[in-house]
Amino acid sequence: MKTIHNPWLKLREGIDQEDYDLINRLQERCIREDQTTLKLELDYKLGVYSGKDCAGIRQINEFMYFDGHELIGYMGICEFGGAGTPLEVNGMVNPAYRRQGVFGTLSRLVMAEWRRRSPDSMLLLSDRKSEAGQAFIQGTGARYHHSEHEMYLRVNRPEIHNDLESLIFRKATNSDAWEIHRQNAIYFGDKLGEEETSGLMEGMILPEEEEKRGMTIYLAEVDQQVIGKVHIQLSPGIGGIYGLGVLPEYRGKGYGRATLLEAIDKLKEANAGDIMLQVAVENAHALRLYQSCGFVETSTMDYYELK
Repeated sequence: MKTIHNPWLKLREGIDQEDYDLINRLQERCIREDQTTLKLELDYKLGVYSGKDCAGIRQINEFMYFDGHELIGYMGICEFGGAGTPLEVNGMVNPAYRRQGVFGTLSRLVMAEWRRRSPDSMLLLSDRKSEAGQAFIQGTGARYHHSEHEMYLRVNRPEIHNDLESLIFRKATNSDAWEIHRQNAIYFGDKLGEEETSGLMEGMILPEEEEKRGMTIYLAEVDQQVIGKVHIQLSPGIGGIYGLGVLPEYRGKGYGRATLLEAIDKLKEANAGDIMLQVAVENAHALRLYQSCGFVETSTMDYYELK
C-alpha cells in the first residue's frame, strides 16, 4: 500500500478532456485489478460539458482526490431523465491507496452536495462482485432498489421478418420531447408532469441537445404512428443502446425486436467495435429478447437507494 503524502481535492461541475483522461486511466486500472465493472458515464459527461464556460460552479458533479499529480480517487454524480429523477453515484479508489479514507472523504462531499440540491433520493451503484463497494454501501444504510445486467453483443444479429420491414426509424427532434418524456414515464416509471401549453417542461430531454452530446434518439413508427423509441450512443469503440421501449398497445407484434435490430444496424454503420446495453434483472421479457438477438450478460450492477 502506498502512503498519501500530498492530498488535495478537485471539484468540478463537469469534466474536460484532461479530467477524462485521468479518470479513465484510473478506471482502467481498477477494472483490470478488481475484475469488476464501473458505471461512470465519462463519454456522456465529456459531451455534456464540452465547450461550456468553466467559470462559476452551480452544481458539483465531479469529485477528484489527488496525491500530488496522481489521481487516486474519484466519485461522480450522474443525473438522467430530467427533473424529479434520483441522482446516480459511482466511484473508485486506486487499489494501492485504499483504506486511507479516500472514499470516505469523497462520499461525505457527495452527501453534502446531495443535501444542497435536495432531490428526493440518491442511488449508489456497485458491481455485484465488488466486495469493497458492496460493503461501503451497506454502511451508508442505503436500501436495495434494483439491479441491471450489462450485456454485450457476441453473435451476429438475426434477420428481421419481412412483415416488420414497414417499421420506420426516424431521428427525434426537439418537437418530440414531450413524446419521449411520456414514453419514459411508461417504460421506466419517470414522473410525468402535465404538458405545458407555453413550452417544454423544465428538465425535459431535448433530442437535438442530446445528439450534440453523443446520444441520438430515434422514434419507431408504423403507418405514421409512433410505436416506440430507442437511444443510441457511440463512444470510442463502443456503441450503447439505451431507453428502448414499445408502447403497450403495440407489444407482442415483434416491434421491440425490430427496433433493437435497427439500433444495432445504426451502430454498426457507425463502426462500433462492441455493442452493449443494460437491462433490469427483473425484466425477464426484455432479457430474453436481448439474449435471442445475440447479447450475453457480462456483469451485474446493483443500485441502492438513499432517501
